[in-house]
Amino acid sequence: MFFAQYYLDCLSQASYMIADEVSGQAVVVDPRRDVSEYLADAEAHGFTVVGVINTHFHADFVAGHLEMAARTGAWIGYGRRAETEYPVRHLADGEVIRLGDVSLEIMETPGHTPESVSVLVRGDADDEVPYGVLTGDALFIGDVGRPDLLASSGVTAQELGSMLYDSVQGRLMGLPDEVRVFPAHGAGSACGKNLSSEKQSTIGQQRATNYACAPMSREDFVALVTAGQSAAPGYFAYDADLNRRERPLHDPASAPRPLGAEEFLARRAEGAVVVDARDPQEFGAGHLRGAVNVPADGRFAEQAGTVLAPTDRLLVVAPQNREEEIVTRLARIGFDRVGGYLRSPDDALAAAGDEVAPASRLTAAQLREALDGEAAPLVVDVRGCGERSENGTIDAALHIPLGELPSRMAEIDRDRPVVVHCAGGHRSSIAASLLRHHGFADVSDVLGGYGAWAATAAPAAA
Repeated sequence: MFFAQYYLDCLSQASYMIADEVSGQAVVVDPRRDVSEYLADAEAHGFTVVGVINTHFHADFVAGHLEMAARTGAWIGYGRRAETEYPVRHLADGEVIRLGDVSLEIMETPGHTPESVSVLVRGDADDEVPYGVLTGDALFIGDVGRPDLLASSGVTAQELGSMLYDSVQGRLMGLPDEVRVFPAHGAGSACGKNLSSEKQSTIGQQRATNYACAPMSREDFVALVTAGQSAAPGYFAYDADLNRRERPLHDPASAPRPLGAEEFLARRAEGAVVVDARDPQEFGAGHLRGAVNVPADGRFAEQAGTVLAPTDRLLVVAPQNREEEIVTRLARIGFDRVGGYLRSPDDALAAAGDEVAPASRLTAAQLREALDGEAAPLVVDVRGCGERSENGTIDAALHIPLGELPSRMAEIDRDRPVVVHCAGGHRSSIAASLLRHHGFADVSDVLGGYGAWAATAAPAAA
C-alpha cells in the first residue's frame, strides 16, 4: 500500500493519497485546489487516480475535487447527505471501495457538518484491524471539529454537537486502540479550538488524552465542544458554499500578470484593494496608502480571508519573487479576483512619491506615555480570548479579536487616536492597516505587542 499525507502549514490542512501499488489505482482525499503535487506523485509511481473523496464541505479552503476530476477523469465522492451542483458518487455508511488489495471503508461521522464521513484504510481488504482512519474534521488530534459553523444555515450547534457525540464517542472511539488517526487539520486551524501540532495519532492515544474523547454524557459533550469557540474567519461561509458549486477551475497557467506602477495605481483608483504581503517592518517603513498588510510569512490565506471579502478586486504587493505564491495562496481560499501584482515593488514604491506613507508603530514605552497623557488613545486588543485570559490585558483596552474586526469597526471611536496590539506585532499590523483602509485617520500598532508591554512592567489587569 502507498499512503502519503500532504500537509499545508499556511492552512494547517492535510490531504492524503492512498493507492494499491500492484493495481496502480489511487484515491485522493480532501485535496487542495492546486493539484499538481498529487498528479506529479501519481505519475512518478505509475498510479491512476480513480477517485477523489471529500470528507465534508470544507469551509477553510476550496477543495480540488473539480480540478482532480478534470485532469484524471476520477469520480468525486461525498457522504450521502451532500447536495452539489456537479455529479458526485454518494458514499453510503459501510460502503467499501476496493483499490486492488487496498480497501477504503466509509464511516458516516456527522457533527462538524451533516454530510461528514471518515475513511477506514486497510492495506489488505481482509485485515481485521484497519491501518488507519482519515477522520476529516470529526476528530482532530487533541480536539474535535467545531459544530457551530452552520448556525446560519438552519442547523444549530446543539443539533450538530449531538451528532458529533455519536460520531466520536460511539463510532470512532469504538475502533481498536492501535488504529492510526489522520485528521484533516492540525494546530492553528480555526476548525477547532485545541488542535495539536502532531500530524497523526492513534485511537488509543486520543482516548487517553483528548478532552472530547473521555467518557461523558451527551449533554456534557455538547456543552464542552460548543463553548469557547473563536469567531470563524469571514470567508468560511463563502468557501463552504463554493465547495458545493460548479465553479471555474484553478489554472496556474493563467496567473495574474505583473503590472507597472502606473497601471497598478490606476486599478487601485478604480476600487481594487491592495494586499501588501511584505513583513510588518517593511510595510511600516513605507506602503501604498490604503493597502492592507497581510504578511506572507504566517497564516496568510486565513488572515487574508478574515479581513478581505471574496468579492474584492485585489492587487498584490509581494516580497520579491513570491508574487505567484501569494496569488496561489489566495486562490486556495477562492479569492480569484486578483488583477495583477506590482512589478519590482521596491523600485515602484520608491518612485510613487506621495502615494507612499509609513505606518505609525509605537514601542510599549511610548504607549505607556501616551496613556498617561491628556488625550489618551483608545487601545484595541485583537488577540483571542484564550490569550487574554492566560497572559493578561492592558487596562481599559477594547477587545475585538482580529476575526471580528471587519464586522465590529463601528465600536471604535473614529475621533480618538487608536492603538492596536496583539501578542507580538503580526496581527496588529494587519488590524491597523485595515482600519486605515476604512478611513480611520490616526492608527498605530505596538511593536512587539503585548509581550513587549508585559516586559515593561506596565500596569495590567489580569
